[in-house]
Amino acid sequence: MSQHVLLNNVDHRGLRVRTGHGAHLGDAVMCALTFPDEFRNVQAHYPIVFRRDAAGGFQPLALFGLREGSNLFLDGDRWDAAYIPLSMQRHPFLIGISGGERLVHVDLAHPRVCQASEDDGEALFVAHGGTTALLDRASAVLLALHDGIVATPAFFDSLEQHALLEPFVLDVRLDDGTEHRLAGFHTLDEDRLQALDGAALEQLSRDGHLLPIYMVIASVSRLRDLIDRTNRRHADGR
Repeated sequence: MSQHVLLNNVDHRGLRVRTGHGAHLGDAVMCALTFPDEFRNVQAHYPIVFRRDAAGGFQPLALFGLREGSNLFLDGDRWDAAYIPLSMQRHPFLIGISGGERLVHVDLAHPRVCQASEDDGEALFVAHGGTTALLDRASAVLLALHDGIVATPAFFDSLEQHALLEPFVLDVRLDDGTEHRLAGFHTLDEDRLQALDGAALEQLSRDGHLLPIYMVIASVSRLRDLIDRTNRRHADGR
């Protein structure tokens, strides 16, 4: 269970955070939240898909695997990609809003959090109470992630306005005969996009949505990489 608290240099002066990667650090996940301004970096490594949230809206996700709990980019303590989405980089921190001010919180129950008595983590505060480079970096990641998420609904409003969203199902037969079905996600309707007139495309461009749309389309080719990674793991008996 999560335990979110406002981070401060008095109560948490001895708090440390485990860096690196591993299933034991919470990295064994199928997907992670992303946002349109991040799509350029994400599409080079991961498929970008959309999923409805509890409120009925859409969330953009970077896809790491073909089933829940499977991160095909996690190889022991190594993340096998040059870019990691900010929503993964930010753990165990999160941002909270108080009186319009954005404040850094920490999840004390997150497996990355440890105490000064444990030597496998990095400090958040220096001796006189100032922040370390790790916490400064985490704060920058949180702010970029927050701004990106706030701007995301406008992107989906445009997609829905032009009826560019469509559900998809991916059926995969692996080399060993195992069958997988990826379902529950949406993608972009490329035929609808190609049929848009010049005025619609110009509006999407002016609103800053056209480039992210093309990044999503480009990311679809990364599904082949997920299949190849799954085949290699099955061949290795994993």
